[in-house]
Amino acid sequence: MAAGAPRIFVSHLSGVAVFDPNGDQVGRVRDLVAILRVGRRPPRLLGVVVEVAGRRLIFLPMTRVTGVESGQVITTGVVNLRRFEQRPTERLVLGELLDRRVTLVEKGEEVTVLDVAIQQLPARRDWEIDKVFVRRGKGGALRRKGETLTVEWSAVTGFSLEEHGQGAESLLATFEQLRPADLANVLHHLSPKRRGEVAAALDDDRLADVMEELPDDDQVEILGKLKDERAADVLEAMDPDDAADLLSELPEEDKERLLTLMQPDDAADVRRLLSYEERTAGGLMTTEPIVLRPDATVADALARVRQQDLSPALAAQVYVCRPPDETPTGKYLGTVHFQRLLRDPPFTLVSSIVDNDLPPLSPQTPLPAVTAFLAAYNMVAAPVVDDSGSLLGAVTVDDVLDHLLPEDWREAEFHAAEGGSHG
Repeated sequence: MAAGAPRIFVSHLSGVAVFDPNGDQVGRVRDLVAILRVGRRPPRLLGVVVEVAGRRLIFLPMTRVTGVESGQVITTGVVNLRRFEQRPTERLVLGELLDRRVTLVEKGEEVTVLDVAIQQLPARRDWEIDKVFVRRGKGGALRRKGETLTVEWSAVTGFSLEEHGQGAESLLATFEQLRPADLANVLHHLSPKRRGEVAAALDDDRLADVMEELPDDDQVEILGKLKDERAADVLEAMDPDDAADLLSELPEEDKERLLTLMQPDDAADVRRLLSYEERTAGGLMTTEPIVLRPDATVADALARVRQQDLSPALAAQVYVCRPPDETPTGKYLGTVHFQRLLRDPPFTLVSSIVDNDLPPLSPQTPLPAVTAFLAAYNMVAAPVVDDSGSLLGAVTVDDVLDHLLPEDWREAEFHAAEGGSHG
């Protein structure tokens, strides 16, 4: 929903069709999933419960929703068909929030929730529940008497988590604003029992981001406490190189079982990375850099660079290749750096401004040589190309640093940060 578009009340979404980008129906909306927050902050909308063929309920994350209207929901086309399971921190909007008795903060008056409205935050893919439609007087949603009014989420109480709760639910709400690296530090210092509780309550994407920042031992411990299907979902949500690093720490039997449960495309990327030695360009690279065809324009490139989910290192440059666009690509033609994209008119073809002076890395390039390459040419990422000229992926400086730093660097960084505040 673009900025300025009408606010959407969730009752209007119940039962509407869900379509993929080609116009084929995937299923129908049966509910929406939100996570409550401490105090009166609006809940974040996590996704949609969709009924597909065979009356199976699946979860569609909001990150895979490209459009929401009263008559339909449009997805990216990437739908995980595993059965929906509600987590401890999650609330079903239609099933649990509507027809609930809450209190108007200003007057202390009890009212009944008839509906809530969702709003997409400006310039982000996050959605919130920001308005509540209520009826004064006693009785549920079927009662016709009583004045109705729409108020801000913060104007009512009776929804949000209690400030003093000690469960993982309350703990998680307190940690919600932390960056993944900071939350990883917190998890690392929790007891194994509480660490498992919090990890189980996080949604897949958030847990994947946090897992990427945790030491290997913590990653293996958390993954081992998840059900196999959930573990496979989290591995799919991780960057392929991080998922490969984690799986390489597991016994062969466990690794193969989880790879078999993953979506075939995701598993194929991870298997390819596992085929390379860990401390080589092939073992370090991500298989999801920004790949553009020669006839793409500067405007196309900038649109890809602006994608919110990209790390700064991956967004620093695009790689121009002949089809196919997925790695391994067709022939690698060269790189266009972000600064160059800003200097040329939007209609310029990327093929006319590629930098092909620097030789790409081969997948067998050892870690010291990768480090020297990035340092010598002041690069934050470098292409990895095989003998046939296909782009396999890109090595980013953050992955190189992860392998250069001592294993306990997170501990050292955490204590240095604590000490630094007393300067």
